[in-house]
Amino acid sequence: MMGAVAYRLRFSTLIFSLLLSAGFLAAQAAQPATPKKAIAPASASSEAAGRGKTLFQRDCAFCHGRDAMGGETGPDLTRSRLVNGDVGGDKIRAVVTNGRPDKGMPAFAKFQPAQLADIIAFIHDQKKNASSKAGGRRGVDVADLQTGNVEAGKAYFNGPGKCSTCHSPTGDLAGVASRYIGLELEKRMLYPENAKSKLTVTTSSGQTLTGTLAYKDEFHVGMIDSDGWYKSWPASTVQYKIDSPADAHVEQFPKYTDDDIHNLMAYLQTLK
Repeated sequence: MMGAVAYRLRFSTLIFSLLLSAGFLAAQAAQPATPKKAIAPASASSEAAGRGKTLFQRDCAFCHGRDAMGGETGPDLTRSRLVNGDVGGDKIRAVVTNGRPDKGMPAFAKFQPAQLADIIAFIHDQKKNASSKAGGRRGVDVADLQTGNVEAGKAYFNGPGKCSTCHSPTGDLAGVASRYIGLELEKRMLYPENAKSKLTVTTSSGQTLTGTLAYKDEFHVGMIDSDGWYKSWPASTVQYKIDSPADAHVEQFPKYTDDDIHNLMAYLQTLK
């Protein structure tokens, strides 16, 4: 008898416990579920940038660097105006496919559309990363070079700087600020790259010839004349004079003040 009673009590306790548990579970079910933090899978754009990195480092890194921030001859693409204005590859695609022969960049028509899209994704990814790095590499913004006085720069160009003796804002410098931007323009102002030197030769018979300097060493001097012919002479048998634009710019270095450079840059940037 006592065993039956004990059994019923234990059974009742078990039922009571189950009911309590059920109530607790029901209450829990009524509570809004706490959302679990989702683990985001690698985005399609990140995967594309990863594939583009491999292609870029294989075919583009020599000029633009493995990180697209500038290399042997190519500019920093993370600070490029063209890249900054690119939307979905609308500008980069044409440049990569057709090249820029005038700037020494070959065409890369070999890329399939999907490969080109991956390269574009990598370039944009690098641009985003570069802009988000605190204390990261920083170039010179165009605004940094626009602090001078335009009128003072124009006066220097036509006056003390003697720039107008060789250059003309409506001739060789027409549109120069559209061809070269910011720091590139300043570099060419201070030291013109690949500037051609003029050679004037007077022969022993008194004949004077002029052309573009093509060769000079200790023993010979040569030119390309106006008709495109190459002519050379033993240096000891002629009188010659070399007019080098680069030398004139170098000679100007110690004469510049900081204001002269800022003002001259401000003026040159108006020649568009």
